[in-house]
Amino acid sequence: MFNQIYNFLITPEEKARKIGLFRTICSIFGGLLVAYLGMTVIAILIPIEIKESAIISIMFNTFAWAACSTWIALSYTKLSALLKVVIPTIVFSILLIIWY
Repeated sequence: MFNQIYNFLITPEEKARKIGLFRTICSIFGGLLVAYLGMTVIAILIPIEIKESAIISIMFNTFAWAACSTWIALSYTKLSALLKVVIPTIVFSILLIIWY
């Protein structure tokens, strides 16, 4: 069972022009999740008032979402797209838990 799932995720798309539904969904929702968590970490790290850092992070969230989504969508395989969502999410979540 695990081998079948792994082989499905590691196999690249047949045509290079086709992104695929899995990578599209991962890039949209995963990019949004990674962008929001990254902007939250940046808002905590900036040494200014929380109101001002929140406004800065909201302004740059659109650019961060677009950059993350493009980075995820250009993955070679489904597994690499999934890992590009999971690993930054875990890292940002751990950082937020530590600072909270």
